[in-house]
Amino acid sequence: MNRKELLRLVLNQAQFNGFEFRRWFQTHIRPIWPGADEAIALLAGESRVLSLIFSHEFARCFWRSGAQMSFMIPSVTYPRVNRVGAVVQVTRKSFTRRTIKRDAWKYHVRQMAIADDPVDYLCRFLPVPDQLRLQECATERVAAQA
Repeated sequence: MNRKELLRLVLNQAQFNGFEFRRWFQTHIRPIWPGADEAIALLAGESRVLSLIFSHEFARCFWRSGAQMSFMIPSVTYPRVNRVGAVVQVTRKSFTRRTIKRDAWKYHVRQMAIADDPVDYLCRFLPVPDQLRLQECATERVAAQA
């Protein structure tokens, strides 16, 4: 799946929550609306995607507070000191979270800023069927390279 298709999935989620892509595009990128496909291609092609995903208006809609949004929290392993003082490895299983907390978008914008790839960070919060489709595409890409 290429950058343009990922951007389309992310935009669909934000638009579902009330983001007005056309108005944002005309305000921040170009005053003339070229159409949705051309606008997405322009953002993906000219690497202007960061101006969109770090926009507070976009982030508020993508992570709308109280929204019912099913997304996967990946499994993680980290060291922790127990009561005795020994360092133990804690492994948390992946799980599905269903609701978004108030003002969570501020936290996620900060996390995107420190992430290696902000678009991949956003993809973690897509609906579960879209995440499964992304995983299938990644698996196919790895198999094709081998």
